[in-house]
Formats: sequence, C-alpha cells, structure tokens
Amino acid sequence: MAEEIRREWFEKDYYEILSVPKNASAAEIKKAYRKLAQKHHPDANAGDPKAEERFKEVSAAYDVLGDEEKRAAYDRVREMGAGGFGAGFPGAGGTGSEGPGGFRYETVDVGDLSDLFGGMFGGSRGRARRPQARQRRGADLETEVRLSFDDAMAGVTIPVTLDGPAVCTTCHGSGAAPGTQPVTCATCGGSGQVAVNQGFFQMEQTCPTCSGTGRTIETPCPTCHGSGAVRRSRTVKVKVPAGVKDGARIRVAGRGEPGGPGGQPGDLYVRVRVGEHPVFGRKGDNLTVDLPVSYPEAALGSNVKVPTLNGPVTLKVPAGTPSGKTFRVKGKGAPKRGGHGDLLVTVNVDVPKKLSKREKELLGELRDAETESPRAELGVS
Repeated sequence: MAEEIRREWFEKDYYEILSVPKNASAAEIKKAYRKLAQKHHPDANAGDPKAEERFKEVSAAYDVLGDEEKRAAYDRVREMGAGGFGAGFPGAGGTGSEGPGGFRYETVDVGDLSDLFGGMFGGSRGRARRPQARQRRGADLETEVRLSFDDAMAGVTIPVTLDGPAVCTTCHGSGAAPGTQPVTCATCGGSGQVAVNQGFFQMEQTCPTCSGTGRTIETPCPTCHGSGAVRRSRTVKVKVPAGVKDGARIRVAGRGEPGGPGGQPGDLYVRVRVGEHPVFGRKGDNLTVDLPVSYPEAALGSNVKVPTLNGPVTLKVPAGTPSGKTFRVKGKGAPKRGGHGDLLVTVNVDVPKKLSKREKELLGELRDAETESPRAELGVS
C-alpha cells in the first residue's frame, strides 16, 4: 500500500478530472477516460502543450480510478482528508491535550493509519522505500466478430481490424526520435517519485519532471511527438478455438491500446457471435438434431442415417419408438477441450399428408386389425 499512495491523491479530484460521479461504475469511468484521452491526445492537438498536459492528467486519473484496488485506497484517503484527519497531528489544532510549544494533540491510532499510509511516516518507522517508476498501461479494447456455425465448429484464425491508437512505427513506442533514447530522469533518479517533507512525516509524490515515468525524452519523435503512439488502422489475427460458443469472449494479450513510452499495452477482447445452422442446434457442448422417421420405421424398428459434423452415421431405432424420443450418439457433438460433446437425436414420426390408394388400403387394414385403441387409457375408444 505504501507504494500506491501519492501526495497528489490529497490534492486532485480524479472524479472531477474525468467528469464522472464518485459512484460511477468501472465501465462509465473507462468510457469517460477514452473520450477525454481521444480529445486531448497529442496526435489530435499537435503543438498544443496544454492539451498534452491535460492528456497526462486524464491518464493519471484513469491509472488510479481504472484499478479497483487503487480506487478503493484513493477513496479512503480522500474521505479521511475530507474528515479533517490532519487535526490528529501536531500543529493541526483540535480539542486534544496540549503538548510542548503550544501544539495540541488528539488521540490517533497510528497503527491504523500506518496500515493505510504504510511507510510514509518518518521517525522510528524509518523512511519508506522509494517505489519504482510505474509506466502507464494501455487501455483494453473490445470488439465483436461474427462466425458461421461451421467455422465455429472447425475453429478459424480471423483478421480483426482496429482503428485507433497504435504503436508509432517511427520510434517503436519509445517516444524518442530515431537514433536517440529516453534518459533517466535527473529529478527523481528514475523512480518516478520525489520525497516531500510534511512536518513530522514524509510523503512521496509523482515527479513533476517526468510525470512518474522515471524517464525524460530529450528529442521527441517527430511522428508521435513523444507519446509513443499514433492513430491508424491495424490488423490483429485472432485464433478462435474449435467449438467456440456464441457469446464467448476471447482475450488476446497485449493487443489493446499501447501504453505510454516504455509502458505495457492493454489487452484485446473479442466477443464471438455464432450464426445458426439449418440442421443442428446446440446445448452446451452437445449438438441437437430433429430426425424425421416414417411410421413403419418407428413401429417396426430400423437403422436410419443421421447427419453429423463429419458425415452421416447409422442410428438404430428400436421397434415401437414413440415420436419425441431422444437418442444420444456419443462423441458426435461440438469440439471441446479433450474431445467432443454428444449428438442428441430426437425422433419425430412423420405423418404423410398424401397417400396412394394402396397405402390407404394397407393403413385401413392395420386400423381394423388393432385390438386396442390408443385412447383406451383415457376411458374412451
């Protein structure tokens, strides 16, 4: 926790910076960030230092509010600051006992505070270890693709075109002009943080020179102006596994938006929509099919052909099979890890709408030969 809390948390209202309420959802925060980042991105505001500074400010706000743990810690810090916790420290005033030099003290559980603020306090606890510089992680992206049922069952690799920030091809994301490299920040020594004395305790705040990256760019890239990214179209090949379900979400690590210079890219999430099939349905890893059979086949029993993904197989229909009976064909369903699901075959007895004269005669003889009405159980005949 000690490495997460910064002085600027007390000073800046990140919710106001992103123009979202304090109870905003993660999706609302992400949407607001992306809108503002696009508006103030250096590529869209060439030569405007105010826009670049605003872009950095928006990115810093999202770095905290976009992370569940950081956001929770930030909210606790802001609440404690709003509640006037400063009164619990020497020189802050209050109603506690009076100490040397006229300072007034209130009872404060330093142990509880130290759980939150970690090593920010000086004195006997010693100086906190200076954290390493943290590079901004790029935003995650999400898109949707549509596949035919057959492609979903077979598995395919598809190209996905993305329009937006991408790694600058001139500097390869470093932000520095070709032939140069970012250098270690002289102000913070590469840690991204600087120590600030606050009376009886010490805090770390983001280095104002490098904005927390630990590096400075002496000669910015002429293409991306030091941001390490430009807006362009790019194509990502996405491998869709065989048997993918409709609505499945595939993660492609590192193919989201690029981070700042030296930062890690976000991830790409691909939502898969699978089209319907004229023959097969699906229940989990099992496929379903409705199989029409004639009355003689159902009554006398027969071996019938059943379609599968890999060609027809033979199914034995026992004599006396009723309409609606479902049979399971093992291993002929959708592909899954370690094998395949099953094929569920539902038999539907087909009643012909047109009969030849001979067929009518034979069915009439069968009717006359029946010894018991199928409606006998209902008390009628």
